[in-house]
Amino acid sequence: MNNLIHKIKNRDELTKEELSHLLALDDFSEIFRLADDIRYENFGNYVDIRAILEFSNYCKRKCKYCGLNSTNKNVKRYRMSVDEILETVKTAYDAGYKTIVLQSGEDNYYTAKMIGDIVRQIKKHTSMVVTVSSGELSYEDYKYIKLCGADRYLLKHETSDEKIYSYLHSCGTLKNRLNALKNIKSLGYYTGSGFMIGLPFQTLDTIANDILTLASIPCDMAGIGPFISHSDTPLRNLQNGSTELTKRAVALTRIMLPKAHLPATTALGVIDSKEKDNIFSCGANVIMRKVTPQKYEQYYSIYPSNIKVSDIYKERKILEQQIKNLGRIPV
Repeated sequence: MNNLIHKIKNRDELTKEELSHLLALDDFSEIFRLADDIRYENFGNYVDIRAILEFSNYCKRKCKYCGLNSTNKNVKRYRMSVDEILETVKTAYDAGYKTIVLQSGEDNYYTAKMIGDIVRQIKKHTSMVVTVSSGELSYEDYKYIKLCGADRYLLKHETSDEKIYSYLHSCGTLKNRLNALKNIKSLGYYTGSGFMIGLPFQTLDTIANDILTLASIPCDMAGIGPFISHSDTPLRNLQNGSTELTKRAVALTRIMLPKAHLPATTALGVIDSKEKDNIFSCGANVIMRKVTPQKYEQYYSIYPSNIKVSDIYKERKILEQQIKNLGRIPV
C-alpha cells in the first residue's frame, strides 16, 4: 500500500492490477484525499457548471440498460425543433451558463448538417462552449460538426469489456465505439467518454480497465456514474450500482487523468443526493444541470429520475448557492 501511495504522489502510472487492488481497499480515505489534492492543484476550488439540453429522445439503438432504447414502446418520443433548441440555449446563456451540452439519442432525423447549423447559430449569438453528444457518427460527420464550431464531443464507452459490451449492445461493437472516440480525438475535439458502475458481470478488473481506457484515449472529460435500473428495460431487476465504488472510480480517474474534467453525474444524485455533494471531495470538479424544456424533460428517461426542470434562471441561482455552501466557487 505504501508503495502505491508513493507512486500516486510521484505521479507514476498505475497498472490494471494496482488499480484493481486500490478499488478493493477496506479504507479508501487516503486515496480520496490524494485525488482531492490533485483536483485542487489543477482546478482550485472552482466547480464548472454546465447546461445540458436533451433535444431528442428518439434512438435507433437497443442498449439493454437505457430507457430510450428503440424497443421501448412505453416512452413518449419527442424531437425539439431547431428554433426550440436555439431559444432554450439562449435562455440558458442569459441565465449564466457558458457551456451547453447538446444531447440526444442516436436519432438519424438530425443529420450532421442540422447539428452543425445549430452549432453555428449558437456560436453566432453566444460565446458558449458547445459540447455535442449524439452517439456514433462517421468520421466525416464528426469533422463537419467540428468545422461548424463544436468544441467538445461526449461519447461514453460504458464498459471496456468486449463480452459485457456485446451483451448490453446487440446494436454495436466495442471496437466501433473505441474507433469513434479515436476519430473524435484526432479531429481536435475536447474528448469525453465514461462508464457505469454496477453492470452485469463487471469486476474490479473491469473497472480498472475502464479507467485505463479513459487514459489511453486520452480523455479530456469523463462521466462515471452508477447503473440505475429502468422498469422498461431488460435489466429492470438488476440492483443499482454502488455509490461508494463510483466515488472510488472517480478518485482513481482523477489520479490517472489529473487535468480531466470529471462531473458529479446526475445518476449519482438520483441514488443519493448527499453523495452527489460528497463526490466533489473525491476528485470531481464539474456539475451539469438540465435545461430541457419542462414539456419534454420527463420523457428523456435513460433511467428513472425525480430531478425536474422548472425555471432555468431560478435553478441556476440555487445551484450556485449549493456550490458555495460546499465551500467551492461556481464558474
